[in-house]
Amino acid sequence: MNRLPSLALYLVWVALISCFAVNRTQAQAASPAAPPQEQVQKPANPSEKDAKDAEDEDEGKDPFAPEPAPTLAPGMTGSDTNDPRAKLAPGLYDAGETSMGIEHLLLLKKPDAFQLGATDPDDPKVETMVGRLGMGNNKKMPKSAHLLIAQLAFANSDLAFQGNHLFQGNFYGISIYDISHPANTQLLTSMVCPGGQGDVSVYKNLMFMSVEMPNGRLDCGVEGFPPEPAPPADEEKDKVQDKDKDKVNADDKDKDSANNGADKDKDKGKEKKRRIPVAQKDRFRGVRIFDISDIKNPKQVAAVQTCRGSHTHTLVTDPNDKENVYIYVSGTSFVRQPEELAGCSGEKPDKDPNTALFRIDVIKVPVAAPQEAKVVSSPRLFIDARTGAINGLNNGGTHGKKGAEKPADTDQCHDITVYSAIGLAAGACSGNGIVLDIKDPVHPKRLDAVNDPNYSYWHSASFSNDGSKVVFTDEWGGGLGARCRPNDPNKWGADAIFRLKDDKLSFANYYKLPAAQGDTENCVAHNGSLIPVPGRDVEVQAWYQGGISVMDFTDPANPFEIAYFDRGPIDPKMLVLGGDWSAYWYNGYIYGSEIARGLDVFQLTPTKFLTQNEIDAAKTVLVADLNVQNQQKIEWPAKLVVAKAYVDQLSRSEALPASRIAELQKAIKNAESSHMSKSSTAKLKRISPSLEKSAATAKTPADSMRMHALADVLKHPAA
Repeated sequence: MNRLPSLALYLVWVALISCFAVNRTQAQAASPAAPPQEQVQKPANPSEKDAKDAEDEDEGKDPFAPEPAPTLAPGMTGSDTNDPRAKLAPGLYDAGETSMGIEHLLLLKKPDAFQLGATDPDDPKVETMVGRLGMGNNKKMPKSAHLLIAQLAFANSDLAFQGNHLFQGNFYGISIYDISHPANTQLLTSMVCPGGQGDVSVYKNLMFMSVEMPNGRLDCGVEGFPPEPAPPADEEKDKVQDKDKDKVNADDKDKDSANNGADKDKDKGKEKKRRIPVAQKDRFRGVRIFDISDIKNPKQVAAVQTCRGSHTHTLVTDPNDKENVYIYVSGTSFVRQPEELAGCSGEKPDKDPNTALFRIDVIKVPVAAPQEAKVVSSPRLFIDARTGAINGLNNGGTHGKKGAEKPADTDQCHDITVYSAIGLAAGACSGNGIVLDIKDPVHPKRLDAVNDPNYSYWHSASFSNDGSKVVFTDEWGGGLGARCRPNDPNKWGADAIFRLKDDKLSFANYYKLPAAQGDTENCVAHNGSLIPVPGRDVEVQAWYQGGISVMDFTDPANPFEIAYFDRGPIDPKMLVLGGDWSAYWYNGYIYGSEIARGLDVFQLTPTKFLTQNEIDAAKTVLVADLNVQNQQKIEWPAKLVVAKAYVDQLSRSEALPASRIAELQKAIKNAESSHMSKSSTAKLKRISPSLEKSAATAKTPADSMRMHALADVLKHPAA
């Protein structure tokens, strides 16, 4: 799915989660590379004829049929088949489940409004929906594939939070839940508004929604648009002639070699134009803005159009500008026709320097007058500062379905995570991971960029709380493929953890879900958030049908799993898009957006990797809202439960002798039992200087930080 064949062009129209560049061009200049890593095997590239034949064959294939696992590349290791997650029973609502360190509290099924309501490929609802997605004229695709594509039009996507409300995006709209009592979460309303993928964020009384698919309408209507016309007769004729020409060349490749060579050189100048939906005045692709003052009745107040639509977006707040918020728009789909939106061009930079490729869009939203929202800049984040070329970054070459691929330009960002507290953003931009200066949010500037031959598609990013590390994800296969099988390399479709110092990235290590998954389980690294465990860098992350994994990356060179939850495959015979799209921690609980099933609610439980004190300390951090791609700085209160978490960590790492650990535990317990009496708190304060002294000789930076933090809590403790 990374290199879109003709079948995938249809899937791009649906703008599923594949998020690939549909106008990728050959690299013009190399981008900065990550530190040397194991070389990916590089077999010879297939011939042009083989590639064209494979493309033609793809039109009639079922894109959801399980593919056999590849041979594991030399020097690579795969996933663990002995893990209890590897052989769970299949099912939609009755699949086998297993977990470690996570308790599953609730699965709330998708609302009826976001269900196709059909399981039979011959049901008229299937072709109706496929037609609305502009794919009805692909008769070569099996009916079973039509059913699955129709179901994908109702896939759940990302999450946002505000107060006691959870907002769940869906390709067909947004659901809003009351999470006042997480284990008894209740649906408040479902707002039908098709257009996918429905990424959502919230700010005060405003809700923002990404729209990318061609069935999106300004009025949120469900009817879509009239079916696309069949390809022109001359286009089909040219296709047949091309096939005949290939056959002649293959059968008689020595005949008139000079003339054939000249013909091929002539053909190289011809660009194969992909068909773009007919212009529609009522089509909407961009970012919708809703007023949610009445939480049960969101009201659309603005709809900002963009050339590539909005696959994802990032809410950006400027500490120096309280009157406005900003939206970074990442578009990954095709560029619409200028007849539909003036100024749009999908040409390469050498043909049109104003192309809509190789940029993001920045929307300025006046908080008091959101109806005046508009695009105020389109930063060229991939520009080569030396030459001025806007296509200045590339992926450096990566692994493909048939071997090594040539370098390809980076012309889009999939996701950007901003961390306004430190004035930086991390962009996961198809072929590169980048770092941005966002002190001026309207004009972000690139500070650094890396690529990696093991990475197929840079998808999302998270900072550590102190800003010293960045976790990037690789959505190899676009979320539509099984990429956690025993023979799938553990460096492909994984997290890549980088150190960040002086605005420069340096590679540390990879982390991938350790458990093997089956051939029908779409599985790859996807969206996650930090869990505020003091003294550690911990992230919960969704892996689609690979479930949820909690990773400790305090030591970026040695990340490891500390908790997980998983279900068996939805279907044992067919790959069905499902599993958790996002898994986020919010005010003491983990919420998972289950693509096919609904909404999951979890809580952490103690294990040898995570104590109850650490969990309780994480729960002391409460936020008013959460848009994960707008990362907030975590600050812990000076409570004794936070001190106990640090003590547990120092005990686990043996950073202090057992006698001192016992002394600390006794002193804290006495302070709690005496209700913070003066004598007990005085005792805690007397211990503080010795911790500061020990911190200076601690064996690891993490333990030194924990001792300093513990000393600070003990100086001014709260119950």
